[in-house]
Amino acid sequence: MTGRVLVTGASGFLGRHCVSRLVQDGFDVHAVARTPAEGVADCRWHAANLLDTGAVRDLVARVAPTHVLHLAWIATPGVFWTSPQNLDWLAAGTVLAQAFGAAGGKRFVGVGSCAEYDWSCGLCRESATPLHPATPYGAAKVAMSAALDAAAALYGFERAWVRLFFPYGPDEPDGKLIPGVIDALLAGRPAEVSHGRQIRDFVYVDDAADALAALVRGTATGAFNLASGDPVRLRDVVGTVAAQLGGEHLVRYGHRQPQKGEPTLLCADISRLCEATGWRPTVTLPDGIARTIDHRRRRARPTPAAAP
Repeated sequence: MTGRVLVTGASGFLGRHCVSRLVQDGFDVHAVARTPAEGVADCRWHAANLLDTGAVRDLVARVAPTHVLHLAWIATPGVFWTSPQNLDWLAAGTVLAQAFGAAGGKRFVGVGSCAEYDWSCGLCRESATPLHPATPYGAAKVAMSAALDAAAALYGFERAWVRLFFPYGPDEPDGKLIPGVIDALLAGRPAEVSHGRQIRDFVYVDDAADALAALVRGTATGAFNLASGDPVRLRDVVGTVAAQLGGEHLVRYGHRQPQKGEPTLLCADISRLCEATGWRPTVTLPDGIARTIDHRRRRARPTPAAAP
């Protein structure tokens, strides 16, 4: 057994993939969520409201984890950027780190965001790009990283902080670009998107889970970018979806305006993560989109009625 890991946000889009990967790695996995995820086995689920600080302390005392992978945060599309709940999640994460340290925990991996960076820089490097968040979400993530630093120094545990860029794949929440385009084209509806000239760095969810698992089981500390390292225009992402579904004629470029303050270029240098863990992304964008289309196509099919 590698250790006992507590995974928060375990039923979420990325969390369920991380739980499965950590089980494969031999961890005793304790997964925290309001409701367990379907299809994730060989772990112990704990129902807990992490915004209740007393519940957080009780959970850590009961589980006594050697490791934590902290994913839980508000992530509702269109809401999370400016929600006051960002401050609640900052408080909850700080209590979690403190309780973990006080219980003798060894290693804490927290998941932040590319929203922590100054987006005017385009290519983000951990050692060079300023942290200058433009949203309350990004500011709260920066503050969580600092709180984790303080707790690690106080209690002597190892810490790694991951700045996640743009994960995609099966079970990505509705309201995001890739699932939105897929669902529209599967239904034969027009997919209305922006001009698509923005450049982003997407990473397939299984690759992201592998990277996080590598950090949990490793010893590297500090901040790490997590992305594919292969930036692509949004127009090319949409075009790949449309080509695979034969729906090029349904794509409407320029029908939506980019969000205010949205940068033209936002991508990551991932060399520090690769060098520290040996991890490399393995799923290409076309392959990842094909897997996502297959999943959403199966999800959209009606369940056959039971025989009378």
